[in-house]
Amino acid sequence: MTAAAVLTEAYQTGVPCPPLRGTHIPVGDVDAAYAVQREQVDAWLAAGRRQVGAKIGLTARAVQEAFGVFQPDFGVLMADAAVPDGAEIALDRLLQPRVEAEVAFVLGADLPESQVTTVDVIRATDHLLPAIEVVDSRVAGWDISIVDTVADNASSGLFVLGTRPVRLSDVDLRLCGAVLEHAGEPVSVGAGAACLGNPLHAVAWLAATLAKAGQPLRAGDVVLSGALGPMVPVTPGAAYEARISGLGSVRVCFDKGDSR
Repeated sequence: MTAAAVLTEAYQTGVPCPPLRGTHIPVGDVDAAYAVQREQVDAWLAAGRRQVGAKIGLTARAVQEAFGVFQPDFGVLMADAAVPDGAEIALDRLLQPRVEAEVAFVLGADLPESQVTTVDVIRATDHLLPAIEVVDSRVAGWDISIVDTVADNASSGLFVLGTRPVRLSDVDLRLCGAVLEHAGEPVSVGAGAACLGNPLHAVAWLAATLAKAGQPLRAGDVVLSGALGPMVPVTPGAAYEARISGLGSVRVCFDKGDSR
């Protein structure tokens, strides 16, 4: 069975798979892992799903240290993974969900160049939104290396966007604070500086990386720029609210799930 087939089976059965590294993908072979990711994305598109942007992972040092991974990665966002602000998510859509607060960029122009500056990103950004990314892993116990998470679409699950657009010029992204709350209590805190020094830097990295791969970011794309603080395992029946200074808040809740 191929790596893509193993991941597809995990999606379909709801049963996480063993790590892919050393068995289906050579240890440390990031290019091979991205090829597995691309194989899955192509299959999703062929099945009628719609790609609406990209996500950046492993941008916060806290998240990197948790998994022993010290470089960012990326995955794709699909339209059917978007969850309305304040909606309830059925836990049976996910395997091992965790939540994190992020800044979402919505682009108003293409970023086609393989050498991207901060100014390019500023000019291309139409607006920002607060976001909660519901990350997930098809790999059992989140036992992941860089190749496991890359192959698994950068451990992507679902995402929730706020509904009040904010102009980039109205926010200092490096200094903006973020808190993720559950039952009125903070469970994760961070700031824009935790995301590769500034979420703008993360988007510039992604834009250049995708342009070099021949898949540049386009006007209208949503970009989740990376976690502003530690990810938090989801508690069944819980509600989470992310508050990001200058951007506002976004909220999501989860049903109580089953016994899985």
